[in-house]
Amino acid sequence: MKPCLLILIRLADEELAGFGEQFDVIYAPDADARAKAVAQRGKDVRVVLTNGTTGLTADEIDCMPALELAGALGAGYENIALDHARERGIALCNGAGVNADCVADHALALLLAAVRAVPQFDAACRTGVWRDALPMRPTVSGRRLGIVGYGHIGEKVARRAAGFGMELGYHNRKPREGVEARHFESVTALAQWSDFLVIATPGGAQTKHLIDRAVIDALGPQGFLVNVSRGSVVDTAALALALKAGTLGGAGLDVYEGEPQPPAALVGLENIVLTPHVAGASPDVRFATLRHFAENAARHFAGEALLTPL
Repeated sequence: MKPCLLILIRLADEELAGFGEQFDVIYAPDADARAKAVAQRGKDVRVVLTNGTTGLTADEIDCMPALELAGALGAGYENIALDHARERGIALCNGAGVNADCVADHALALLLAAVRAVPQFDAACRTGVWRDALPMRPTVSGRRLGIVGYGHIGEKVARRAAGFGMELGYHNRKPREGVEARHFESVTALAQWSDFLVIATPGGAQTKHLIDRAVIDALGPQGFLVNVSRGSVVDTAALALALKAGTLGGAGLDVYEGEPQPPAALVGLENIVLTPHVAGASPDVRFATLRHFAENAARHFAGEALLTPL
C-alpha cells in the first residue's frame, strides 16, 4: 500500500499525477479543503508536503497520529511547528539549495532594475521620452555589496556580484570559513559599509523586522535594498518612510509583508521595483524541487538519510 501524502500547496495537474505514482495523494491547497482533509483523513496521513508560507500547525500534527515525514518544498519552513513535530519524532526536510541559483539570478535582476531604473526608463521610452530628459543613474559595477544571510542563496549572490567587480561583505549568525568577503558582527554595521544590501536570511520570529529603521538609515540616501528572503524580515513602514523621504535611494522586493496582497505602502512609489514572490520559480526549478522532495521521501521510507534534513 502506498503511503498517504497530504499536499497543502497548489500544484499543477501533471505535478499531482507524478506524485500519484509514489503516494496515495490527498490534495488540499486551500483553507477549506485543508480543514476537511485533516478532519476526515488525518489519521491516514504519513507524509505532508507544504512550504514555509503555508506551514503546518501543531494542532494539525496532533490530528495525524501516523505522520512520520513533513517536508517544505522550498528552503523556507518558518510556519511549520518544528519543535512539536520533533517531539513526536517526525522527520523534517526542506528544499534547501535547489532554487538557490534562480533566486540569486533574480536578486541581481532586482538590484540592476532598481539601481539603473530599468522599469522607469522602459515606461519613459514607451511614451517617447528621450534620455536627455531623464536623470543619469548610478553604476552597479565596483560598488560595495552587503549580504544578510550567507547560506546557499547568499553564496550564489556573492558569486554573481564578484562578476561585477563588487567588494563583498556579509552578516551571518557565525562567520563562514573560506569566504572571500568581509564579515560584519551586526547588520547595521554592514549597512553602513554597503552601497547595496541584499537580504537572503531565513524568515521567522528571530528575523522579524531585522531590517528596521536603523539599518535602512545606515544604508543611506545613496543605498539600495533588495529582499529575496521573506517579507517579514523588512519593516515595511520604515522602508516606505525612507523611500518617500529620499533617505534610501531605492529598493527591489520579491517578498513583502501581507502577501499575497500588494504592499499598499509601497505600490505608489517610483523608487522601488516589486515582483510577486517569484524569485525561486521557474519550470526547471519547480521540477527539481518536486523531485527533491520525492527523493527525500523515498530515502525516509528506505531508512536512509534525508538529503536536506531540518
